[in-house]
Amino acid sequence: MERMRESAWPAYAQMCGWTLARAHARTADRIALAAYMGAGDVFDRGIADFAEAYAEQNQRDYEALQAAAESGSVTAVSGI
Repeated sequence: MERMRESAWPAYAQMCGWTLARAHARTADRIALAAYMGAGDVFDRGIADFAEAYAEQNQRDYEALQAAAESGSVTAVSGI
């Protein structure tokens, strides 16, 4: 990445996102999935709880990066 031109970054990020999505995509049997998840809302609540915790962790990570950049311990570029 150090040798990539900045103009190539969007295409690179798009390829990485596509590859990650492709790696996570799976064709599954809808009946088997429904049986696995059950009839209640346990799965729904579990996903919602996970998403909220993940968002909170992202916020903590962002705040830690901001603090590190302000203290000079890391170099960060914003507004790209």
